Amino acid sequence: MKKLDETLTMLKALTDAKGIPGNEREVRQVMKSYIEPFADDVTTDRLGSLIAKKTGQENGPKIMISGHLDEVGFMVTQITDKGFIRFQTVGGWWSQVMLAQRVTIVTKKGDITGIIGSKPPHILPPDARKKAADIKEMFVDIGAASREEAMEWGVLPGDQIVPYFEFTVMNNEKHLLAKAWDNRIGCAIAIDVLKNLKNSDHPNVVYGVGTVQEEVGLRGAKTAAHTIQPDIAFGVDVGIAGDTPGISEKEAQSKIGEGPQIILYDASMVSHKGLRELVVNTAEEAGIPYQFDSIAGGGTDSGSIHLTANGVPALSITIATRYIHTHAAILHRDDYENTVKLITEVIKKLDRETVDRITYQ
Repeated sequence: MKKLDETLTMLKALTDAKGIPGNEREVRQVMKSYIEPFADDVTTDRLGSLIAKKTGQENGPKIMISGHLDEVGFMVTQITDKGFIRFQTVGGWWSQVMLAQRVTIVTKKGDITGIIGSKPPHILPPDARKKAADIKEMFVDIGAASREEAMEWGVLPGDQIVPYFEFTVMNNEKHLLAKAWDNRIGCAIAIDVLKNLKNSDHPNVVYGVGTVQEEVGLRGAKTAAHTIQPDIAFGVDVGIAGDTPGISEKEAQSKIGEGPQIILYDASMVSHKGLRELVVNTAEEAGIPYQFDSIAGGGTDSGSIHLTANGVPALSITIATRYIHTHAAILHRDDYENTVKLITEVIKKLDRETVDRITYQ
């Protein structure tokens, strides 16, 4: 494996960590260890979202940068007599990408390796072979001979099942391959923005947040935003890359490596126009590349945050990523670094006067 620099070491720690919705503790500990040196204090709300506070100007506006800790995965629902594991998806999965993939079951006695299986095609009727396997017919094989043996190993209903994949730097070293980019990259961006602001004057109070349960309905963002009561918010997440074979520009036009995606619209939110204009102007001034995107289906933490209290001007800034909601996805390091740079520059402009002008224009 190639030697990892400080940034890549952090990205590996975040993506290798296991945490499906409702089981984010391991990821939260990793994020806490990296963000704590740059924060005045780090707290956790009662649903489990991590909130790191960095004060620039005590009575300045409150700015929230939100990535989510959780990744899509599965949960043990039953153990069969013969020791196979029935499961529930937690977050959105497409059955095509699941079969024969390695997973880790996290039990009270330690981690157990499994593989997702189903009936082999050789014994299916010809018409069934042409169809995608139904998730309800899949199971996890951990090599146990019986329910009793699986339970002796520590497996219980409710245990999280996590995709297995090790962080990998590809031959093009800007291309980073890992599980859970959705959305450990958002957590990493929150960490690095606070790091950039460490010895910098900024006219506000910044909150770097790792939310829980985004993949099952933007839930942690709701409680974290209620706790913070932000004046401005950025949801930082992954977006769709449209640069692989078979995708037309009409379907998705962003390319990895060509800058952060500024989201105009998604199923959870119409982006705040004033905030969008400030971000675009800042990118232009600083020479930071960017792309526009809109997503007809799906949403980010911004969808919950912007509806908090009497409303929060919010914008989603995303990283074009290939193969999201699978065992392994690819993103581009330049997009990550340019997103950190862009949000840092925007935060330096967000004094009370600017925030009021954006909010009430």
